[in-house]
Amino acid sequence: MTSLRASVAAVLMLAVSGGGAAAASTSEPSDAQIQEARQLAQQFFKNLKGELQSAIKEGGPVHAIDVCEEVAPGISGKLSTKSGWAVGRTALKVRNPRNSPSVRERAVLMDFKRRHDGGESLKGMEDATVIQEGNRRYLHYMKAIPTANVCLTCHGSDVSGDLKKAIDASYPADAATGFAEGELRGAFTFVKPLN
Repeated sequence: MTSLRASVAAVLMLAVSGGGAAAASTSEPSDAQIQEARQLAQQFFKNLKGELQSAIKEGGPVHAIDVCEEVAPGISGKLSTKSGWAVGRTALKVRNPRNSPSVRERAVLMDFKRRHDGGESLKGMEDATVIQEGNRRYLHYMKAIPTANVCLTCHGSDVSGDLKKAIDASYPADAATGFAEGELRGAFTFVKPLN
C-alpha cells in the first residue's frame, strides 16, 4: 500500500467510524470526477491485464504471481503519481494483506456483493462518494472486479501443484481462492483529495 493510500485509508476509516469531525458524505461527486475515475480504472485494468497475460504467455501462471506481487504495485504507483489519485485494489478475500479493505471499502464491497446476489450485473458496478474529514474533502471511487475465467487458474477452487506452492511461498496468509466465474473478485479503489 502506498503511503498516500495508507494516509487516505486512515482518513476514510475515521470518516466512516465517526472519529474526528468527519462526515460520511457532504456532496455528490460531479460527472466529470466520476468519468475521470472510470478512465483511471480502465487504464489500471488494461495495464494489469496486459502484464498478467504476458507473464502467463511467457512462463505460465506461476509468472503471474510475480506480476501481482511486484508489477501491480508499480502500475498503481505510476498511475497515482501521474493522476493525483491513490490507486489500488482490494477485496473481501485478499491474497496480499497490504490490499485489505478499509472500513469504508469493506462496506462498499459488501454492498456490491449484496447487489450482485440480488441479480445486478457486476459489469459497470461502481460507487462514488465525497468524504469530508475536518477541512479536507476526498472523492472515493470503487469499481467492482468480476471473476473472469482466466482468474480461476490462481483464484479458483482447484489451485494445486507448483502453482499452489508458489502462491503459498509468496502469500502465506492467502485467502483469495475458492472463487467461481462471475463472482465478485474485489474492486479497484481510487481516492483523490479535492482541496
